[in-house]
Amino acid sequence: MSEASNSNRAQAHPLGQPGGVAARAQHLAWPFFELRHQELVAELDPWAARRVAHAHGGDTDATCRGLVRALGEDGWLRYAVAGLEHGGLTDTIDTRAVCLIRETLAYHDGLADFSFAMQGLGSGAISLFGTGDQRARYLPRVAAGQAIAAFALSEPEAGSDVAAMACAATLDGSHYVLDGSKTWISNGGIADFYVVFVRTGEAPGARGITALVVDADTPGLEIAERIDVIAPHPLARLRFAGCRVPVSQRLGEPGQGFKVAMATLDVFRTSVAAAALGFARRALDEALARATSRRMFGQTLADFQLTQAKLAEMATGVDAAALLTYRAAWMRDGGARITKEAAMAKMTATETAQRVIDAAVQMFGGQGVVSGETVERLYREIRALRIYEGATEVQQLIIARELLRAAGAA
Repeated sequence: MSEASNSNRAQAHPLGQPGGVAARAQHLAWPFFELRHQELVAELDPWAARRVAHAHGGDTDATCRGLVRALGEDGWLRYAVAGLEHGGLTDTIDTRAVCLIRETLAYHDGLADFSFAMQGLGSGAISLFGTGDQRARYLPRVAAGQAIAAFALSEPEAGSDVAAMACAATLDGSHYVLDGSKTWISNGGIADFYVVFVRTGEAPGARGITALVVDADTPGLEIAERIDVIAPHPLARLRFAGCRVPVSQRLGEPGQGFKVAMATLDVFRTSVAAAALGFARRALDEALARATSRRMFGQTLADFQLTQAKLAEMATGVDAAALLTYRAAWMRDGGARITKEAAMAKMTATETAQRVIDAAVQMFGGQGVVSGETVERLYREIRALRIYEGATEVQQLIIARELLRAAGAA
């Protein structure tokens, strides 16, 4: 990294003392990373400070569209798709790079992280299972920020229990006819296409689900409801009524949709942990800045041993979560199966980030709950991460199941 870039980064981050950029970059020296990962963060961090910091505006939809365009135009979305010939940076998705991008964007702005993540998750099934034609039609536009992607799995009665899915599709000649609804769909209402998982009945439960790519303007698909949440982002309930989708839009084989969904989530679940890390690191930096500048009783807040103990606990939790997160990402990039490791990372990072952010809000006192304060925004943004892409309780079940399976095999 050049002296100029160091100078730019220092100017972009007034929280550089005590904590800030240098402290956040220390983990890049861990053996999980290569030089290209260090160079990635060195370039992305000042870009994010300049282009997306505090991106939230009054019109969330317009803000997201603008963020996707910016991420695409400047090449960051190339990391979210696979295939050099389809706009990707490499033929396979670099999990560590995706995690570092999410961590860095989340540090600066949650909506920027969301915009990047959904481009990856929404198109991930196409990267993994799409035909050559499907990849050529969708992935280059996703990578360029010219098409917004969405992943439509959850239903009113089928969230963690995917096998309870009721949205169905029947085969009618060369088309599937979709009927039913999906809910909690991120990018719902602004997406250009949805990867939709529907029951096609080849077998009971999870073995009778199929994945289809449904363009947003397909007749019979409508946005039934927009959903407002505590950390605003585009979210909607979709309704399908006689929605005809060509068989050529199917991803993978009939009845293999559960496999498609789980493989896609497996790629991106670790990145949820990385986003939580970004939020936690920002909260820790905010807490350090507050503790060292807030005067009370003739000294600073940082001079109190209770404050020091809390800061130590926060910093240790962040490092522990980071180690689990980047272990999982490194293992996946090496070709290992990481079902247990990804679950450990996602559970630990999101739960730790919640505690770290809560502690930061506490250090700010009444100012910490004022609308618009950074720690107040982080407090709202972290809560959903403990639920989506597998709630903490589901991660616990996954970890235990993998432990018991290994014990049985032994």
